[in-house]
Amino acid sequence: MTIRVDKLPNGITVATDTMPDVKTASLGIWVAAGARYEDGDEHGISHLLEHMAFKGTKTRSALQISEEIENVGGELNAMTGIEVTSYYARLLGKDLPLAIDMLSDILTNSTFELNELGREQGVIVQEIGGAADDPDDIVYDMFQETAFPGQAIGRPILGTPESVRSFTPEKLRAYMAKRYRGTRMIVAAAGAVDHDRLLAASGAALASVPGGDAAGVVQADYVGGVKIKPRKLEQSHLVLGLEGVSYHAPERFSLQAFVNIVGGGSSSRLFQEVRERRGLCYSIHAFHSAYQDAGLFGVSAGADTGDAEELTRVVIAELHEAAEKATQIEVDRAKAQMKVGLLSALESASARADQLGARLLAFGRAIPFEEIERRIDEITLESVRAAGRKLVGGGRPTFAGVGEAKGLERAEAATEALQRKAA
Repeated sequence: MTIRVDKLPNGITVATDTMPDVKTASLGIWVAAGARYEDGDEHGISHLLEHMAFKGTKTRSALQISEEIENVGGELNAMTGIEVTSYYARLLGKDLPLAIDMLSDILTNSTFELNELGREQGVIVQEIGGAADDPDDIVYDMFQETAFPGQAIGRPILGTPESVRSFTPEKLRAYMAKRYRGTRMIVAAAGAVDHDRLLAASGAALASVPGGDAAGVVQADYVGGVKIKPRKLEQSHLVLGLEGVSYHAPERFSLQAFVNIVGGGSSSRLFQEVRERRGLCYSIHAFHSAYQDAGLFGVSAGADTGDAEELTRVVIAELHEAAEKATQIEVDRAKAQMKVGLLSALESASARADQLGARLLAFGRAIPFEEIERRIDEITLESVRAAGRKLVGGGRPTFAGVGEAKGLERAEAATEALQRKAA
């Protein structure tokens, strides 16, 4: 693995991970301008901006953008997250100059033409409507919002129909001028890539990006609580969670091992107890979302209305049981799962570019595989139990549910046992 990192005069970091035996390349530009960077009157603007990036520049129409990349067999796409927006291309290594030219063009020369903006606002409003029809989307948005109420980190990334419709070309340009700054941007590529050529091309193509840092974000404040949306469904969808840790926390690797033990696969405690032994649901899994200053742990499941209360009680019992009695066999299995996930990413140019860009943005440096492997090896039985005890003893839980009200209310009442034990 050969990773090189340089900085442009305006603060943009350019990083490459060259893979000699690979013929394709994956190139991305990562920006610290996700949904939690939005002010109150900007709700949904990060996602809309991602959509508008492909709708025409001063030199290319929307059709030309699509045709140019697909003429060489490539792909352009983008993604908006809570903390990051990324724009990326996948194509043959020999066509990498085209990729950096196109990505820089959409980030520095987008026209935000009014008719295109109106059409794309309509598309996103339909996307919001689709999410409102999906109980899985609804319950996750409710869960995030209940954990972090009244905060940008807790708002749905898509925005609302009203907020999306309110944005003008001038508003989009103002947001870019405020947030898309050199020190908050990473150009990262992996695969068949020449570092010096990409550095030179990026310097020329992105020279107009203003230097200096963008304003930070308000410190996340985990609150927790309950939110139930009554709805006539065949089953109830619920997420039960607790305050997690940031990706800077020293215990984050041990906590991830705990998450895997609890609900990371078909051998996990929750899958075995809730599905295999009791038959309370079809699928159940645990997750942990880490941010720069906070984290959120959750367990997601769908169950018949009459089983929601029992499912919730079993989840709580298993969390406490794992925190006190996780075994060495379980810890070893969780560590192996983490290593396989890490190694699998090394086999893909796209995954390596994603990791390189994300880690540089989060930690300010490229973290070698060997260092992450060492951190995984350092996980012990006691460190996993300690992370679990801290999690389940961390305070007020968050409960979100969509489905028949009475069943969810009984399930929510069961979470009081978790809060009492935490207290």
